[in-house]
Order: sequence, then structure tokens, then C-alpha cells
Amino acid sequence: MCTPPPHSPEIIYTWVFNEFPSFVAEDSRRFISQVTGNLYVSKVQPSDVGSYICLVKNTVTNARVLSPPTPLTLRTDGIMGEYEPKIEVHFPQSVLAARGVTVSLECFALGNPVPTITWRKMNGNIPKKARLRKSQAVLEIPNVQLEDSGTYECKAENPRGGTAFKGHIQIYTFPQWISTINDSQLDSGDQLHWECKATGIPRPTYRWLRNGELITPQSRVEMVNGELIIQKVQQADSGMYQCVAENKYGAIYCSAELTILASPPVFSLKPVRLIATLGKDVLLECKPRASPKPRVTWRRGDRRIHPSRRIINSSRSDEGDYVCRAENQFGSAEMTAMLRVKEAMHVELSPCKVEVTVGESVVLSCKVSHDPSLDVAFQWLLNQQPLNFQQEGGHFEYIQRQSSTVDLMIRSILLQHAGKYSCRAQTSADTLFAEAEVLVRGPPGPPGVVIVEEITDTTATLSWSGGVDNHSPISSYNLQARSPFSLGWQTLRTDPEPVTGDMESAMAVDLNPWVDYEFRVVASNAIGTGDPSAPSRGVRTKEAVPSVAPANVSGGNGRRHELVTSWEPVSEEFQNGEGFGYIVAFRANGTRGWKEKMVTSADSTTYKYRDETFPPLTPFEVKVGVYNNKGDGPFSGVVTVYSAEGEPRDAPSEVKASSISSKEIKVTWRQINPGPGRPRGYEVSYRKDSEQEESGKKKKTAGNETSMVLTGLEGNSVYVITVRGFNSIGQGPASTANTAKTKKDPPVQPPANLMWIQEGTNVSLNWEPVKSKDNESDVIGYKVLLSQEGRVHHQVMRTITPSAVLSLPEGGTYIIEVRAVSEGGEGATSSQVRVLTSSGKTDTDDHWVLGHLPDQDLFYPHCSVWPGSQL
Repeated sequence: MCTPPPHSPEIIYTWVFNEFPSFVAEDSRRFISQVTGNLYVSKVQPSDVGSYICLVKNTVTNARVLSPPTPLTLRTDGIMGEYEPKIEVHFPQSVLAARGVTVSLECFALGNPVPTITWRKMNGNIPKKARLRKSQAVLEIPNVQLEDSGTYECKAENPRGGTAFKGHIQIYTFPQWISTINDSQLDSGDQLHWECKATGIPRPTYRWLRNGELITPQSRVEMVNGELIIQKVQQADSGMYQCVAENKYGAIYCSAELTILASPPVFSLKPVRLIATLGKDVLLECKPRASPKPRVTWRRGDRRIHPSRRIINSSRSDEGDYVCRAENQFGSAEMTAMLRVKEAMHVELSPCKVEVTVGESVVLSCKVSHDPSLDVAFQWLLNQQPLNFQQEGGHFEYIQRQSSTVDLMIRSILLQHAGKYSCRAQTSADTLFAEAEVLVRGPPGPPGVVIVEEITDTTATLSWSGGVDNHSPISSYNLQARSPFSLGWQTLRTDPEPVTGDMESAMAVDLNPWVDYEFRVVASNAIGTGDPSAPSRGVRTKEAVPSVAPANVSGGNGRRHELVTSWEPVSEEFQNGEGFGYIVAFRANGTRGWKEKMVTSADSTTYKYRDETFPPLTPFEVKVGVYNNKGDGPFSGVVTVYSAEGEPRDAPSEVKASSISSKEIKVTWRQINPGPGRPRGYEVSYRKDSEQEESGKKKKTAGNETSMVLTGLEGNSVYVITVRGFNSIGQGPASTANTAKTKKDPPVQPPANLMWIQEGTNVSLNWEPVKSKDNESDVIGYKVLLSQEGRVHHQVMRTITPSAVLSLPEGGTYIIEVRAVSEGGEGATSSQVRVLTSSGKTDTDDHWVLGHLPDQDLFYPHCSVWPGSQL
């Protein structure tokens, strides 16, 4: 038991097991009621033993309160046997809920084995929006409505038996207004009739209040079902009224004020000036403000006139002053109407009917004759709506030629400009209209809905309804289709051909089988082609035997004893049905029977057939066909394909190996004769003669080259070298082994004691000769390297003596290095010499430079300075 403290508003219950934050997990065996907070365990297990604390959380403040711990211990004096379910938690027998809220019904049972909970609604179905929670122990109905009311049953079952509980959900609603009352102003003696209506469950009742006091029925006052009727209202009936609609769940109010008017007649305008035209009727109005309604009389001069306020077929004799007198019990007032009669106005609009074609222009002219004493104003209307010249894209232009004549220019007319045009002429005395009809011829409108009546493998029978012809008869229809394989909409061939304008059905032909299509129809007339209809629903043509064979059948290559056939796959557009695949047929040249193999993948592009008896490059006749679930389609044309060639048969001949340096050996050979097993390249194997064959290295050519330079070798070493051809099938036999010995390594000792003398841009170099050791190659010369500082490019000079003379360009810093050259390659590099040359003229007579003076030697420089020179 949880026993929560007093609380407001709602709270949420959870249970802590042993210590926070280890919470009890709800499942089919354990349930926490959110009504009482109690924890129920249907079938206790040893793992349930421990301490339990009820945690209560306020949903608004998030404040939490913990109950004292409750221990659960396991008895050892017996074992509980199986027993039928017993419902411990259930919803009330009568559940009252407001419409729109969420209703939660709880139902949980104890039992061994653990019971299963099911729900049903008596005499109906559980709402689809309902959801089951907590292992079906809670039925939750969100946004409950009137139709959700009824009797619900919760049933608990296990192998020992079952039990059920039923309860009724009743939905109520607060009153809601359907119609309310509004403020009213009545003359004394009038009738007041107000009505208010409201809905609600239970049905609301009504009360009426005046100035907060309850109204009771009287001789003049009647109240029936939300209606209030007061006969012959009086000044005392004025006040604030309220209609109250209420049921047992609430009440709603609506208010309105009743004002009883009492005033003498008053005219707002006096006198009133009226202008009429000859032959027209004139209405003389007399509308004073008064309460109650006054009695009205008319006179002209001293003569009282007929009470009618309308003058029929006015003439000049009707001109004059007319006096209206109004009076009631509170007073009287008079108003004078001064009538003047003018010449009648006439309006002519030409042409009165005109037909034009889309893109053409037309002018409508409106001419008015009227009394010269009156000004006239014009307005143009299209289909009774005023034209807005600024918003019509420059198609309309208002042109006033004279004070009594205006034109309407319509440029580059469009279909939507068709209709009835009105010229409205207005003076202070009269308003007249003249109409003209403009018909616009144009391409037809879109046809009506396109229906696919029948579909076959290559045809579709379509029907449609004709659209508007826009005043030019429809001459023909085009049928169009699109599919996942087409570039937009394509025009179809039809039966009959062509489809004339009086037809509303036709058959599209030459469709592809088993393809999804949408269809539409386009109408044409003498003016042009109109907009297309809306697309039809998508349909798929029936399946059929394939009719397109694979293209570009070829083959070749592959592994030994293989016949490889390749082709371009047939597009899904032309597969014509499910189960599409290929049939590869082949036979050796000169034989009769075809061997056929099935390829079941529609995306396959190759097929490999292996036969150990195939000699290399055997010619075969090959063709590729197609099939699907409907049957076999056509084969491609027959082509000749060769089986795979073998690996190279012969070894390269005339293999030669010669040493280039201490790290390089050049290998050459003669190409293998062409034929079956043609090589695609060559592989050179090499190893030191002191090494095992497995430790050797291999290097391949990029193509059919006949030479290769082996690099990265060791100096003064003998290498064993073989060459063999290879292709995609494998490797050929190796050539006879050849040997070659690399040259001795170049000298390790760099040129020493490098000395130089610079005279202007000329530099003279000298160095000590390099002497090779016994295991080094003999020196055969020297290489002098010259580079400008900051650049990678080198200039090279060779010499066989330990000296050189260099001529340097002007303006720069140069770096000079020297290396010994031997049969084994280039030796180590000397130390660098940096030489600076001046730009412009070089004064070679003014300076000498001695470079790289030997250590521990003593020199005595001497310089003679000529008169006028600078040191």
C-alpha cells in the first residue's frame, strides 16, 4: 500500500526497490496503480525479496516525497500452488468523463501462473485510437468522444481459469453556444424577439435575467426553450439582458442590451437636391430619425399630393420643390426636396460583338450623348468586374478621344480576356450601361479525364472527354505516353490514324510489353495545339515473349580452356516480362549441333564456359538469345569468338646481361615468336649467385619490351638472371640462366683540397686526385657540377684531369661541387664552393680571389694601390 499524503493537483507514483535510484520495472507480473499508488505483484519470485519505498512526485512542482520502507520477505513454510486469477485493480463501474480528455482504465489480476489481460467493448469495437499499456493492464482512450461511450470489459485468464469485470464510460459535455443574442434598439410598442441556443450533455436548460434579476413570465413576456418574446415594449423594458444555458456540469452566459427609443422627428439633410432625366422615374425619400416611427405627408406648394413617393415618367412639369412633413407624439419636422429634370442620356458601344484570335488586338468604342449641363464619367467592366488597368500586364489601355467618347484598346488578347465588356457612363442624374461581347479564338483547352479502358501487351484503349474548343473546332487529338524509360512525353501511334476532333476514344499501339505507362491527350485546332490533359492513372502493359536480342555480342580472353562470351544487356524496357534471362549458344567451327546454356540474371553481360579439351584460340560460332516466363525470344546474329589462348610456349632467346655500374645491369633478349600463347610482357628474375633461388627478386615489363635495366644491386657481385614471357593465362618457360657481375663500387673518398682563383666571371679550379682502393673502381675522370643558389638545375662539366676552368654568368651566387667518375659510377661529392659574381662590368684588374687555402700554411698577401683607385 502507498498511502500518499494530501496533494493537489495530480501526482505520479513509482516504487523504489532496495535503494534509490533502483526502480521497480512494471511488466505482466508487476503493476503500479496510478489511481491509488499501490504496487501489485501477481506472482512473487525470490528475486522480489527486499525493501520497497513508494515515491510520489507532484506533476507541477516536481516535488518528491518518499514513504517509509516496506519489507517483503519470502516465507519458507510452504509453496503457493496454482490458482485462478483474481482481479485486484479495476476501474469504477461507472466512469464519467468530459469529451476531449484522455480516459485510462486500469485492470490487474493476481494469479499463478501470471494471468493474461484482454479487453473488449460490449456491442461494439474498441476505438482504433485506443492503446494498451503496461502489459495490457491499462486501456487508454485519448480525446474521448461521444461515440466512445459504452460498456467495456476487462478479462484476466490463466490455465486455472478466468474472471472479468465490466464498467460503463459515460461522456458528458459542458454547454456550448450555438447562437447568442445581440444588442437591439426598438421603438416603443415594437415586439422584442431574442433566441439563444446551446448544446451539451445532458441537454441544457435556459433562464433569462434583466439587470441581474430573474425574469418571470407575464402577460407581455413569454419564455420558451431559449426564446424571449416581449410584446409592445415600453421604456421600462430597457436594460441589460442575459441568457443562461446550464446543465449539471456548468453554465454559460451571453448578454445583450435592449434600448427603447423615444425622440421627435429630425432630418439630417435639408433641403435635398434631386436631378432626374426625362422619362425616368424619381423616388422622393423622406427618412427622418424618430421614435416611435412618425406619420409622413407630402405637399407641393400649398397642395397636398398623393402619399406615393415615386414620380413616374418624369417631365419638365415635375420640376419644383416638394415638402415632406413627419410627426409623432414627441414633435414634428419638415424637409424640402428640390427636383430638376434634365435631358436623358444615351450610350452606344461598338462593335457590339466581335471575334478575334489569340494574339490579335481589338478596340471597343463607347460614345455618350447627354445633357450639356452635366459632366459624365466612364468606367470599363469585364464580366461585371471593374478593369484594373495597372494589373492587366499592359493588355488594356484606356483612351479618351473626346469628353463624350472613350475607347478600350485590348492588345495581344488572351483567352481569359473573352467575355462581356461594359461601358458605364454616369452623371449626377443618371447611370447607364452598354455591353459588347468579345469572343476569343484560340487553341483548345485541355481534354477531360483520360481513362484506360483496356490494356494488352502492346496496346492501350483510351477514352476522354473533349475540352473547350475556344471558338475554333477541334481538328485532331494526339495521344502521348511516358514511362520510366522515356525522356518525357512521347507521341504515340494510334488506331485509327489520325484521331479526328469528333472522336473521344482511340487505341495507342506499338507499346512495349510489361512497362508502366501514363497517358495524356492533346487537342489541336486551326489556331494551334492546346494544353495537355491531366495524366491518366499509371498502368502496366501485359507480359509477352521478348522481341529484342542482345547487341554487340563478342568475347575472347579468359583463362586456359575457357570460352568467354560477352554482350550488351537488354534494357528492362525490352525484357517484356518477369523471369528474363539469356541463352548462350555456341559450337566449334565446322560442327552442326549447338550447345546452349541459360544465364538467369537479367543484368549479366558475360558467360564463361570451361572445357579442358579446348585447344587455345579455337574458333567458335556464338549467338546469344533471350527468354522470359512467356517463352523464348530471338537470338542475335552469329559471331566468331576464340577460346582463351594458353600461356607462352617458348622461352625468350638470345638473353644477354651486361653490367652498367656497381648498382645496375642491363638485360636484353629476343622476343618470342607470335602464335598461340602470345606474351603480354616479360618477367626478369635475378639473384646473387650466392643466394637461394627462393630469395631472388622479379621485375616485369610494362609491355612487350625486349630490354630492362636492373637497379639497386650490390657492387662487385655476380647475379644469375633468367627471362620468361607471361600473359593473362600464366607464365611461359624461363630462358637459360645468364650471369653478369656488377662493377666495383665508386671511390668513397671525395675530391679534397679544392682550390679556386676567381678573376671576374672566370673561376679556375684545382683539387687533389682521388685514389681508388682495391675494392673500388678506378677513377676515369671527374664531373664538375655548377648550380645557381636557390635553383635545382645543374650544369655539368667533365674533365679527365683534377682541374677545370669555369666561365660564370654575371650577377649571382653559384655553388660548385666535384665528384670522381669511375666504371662503378660516381663517387662522393666534394665540399661546396660558393662564388659571387657582380652584375654589369667586372673589373678583373682590380681584384683576385684565392680560395680554400691549405691549413697551417702561412701566406703574405701584397697589394699595390695605384693613384686614384680604391682598395
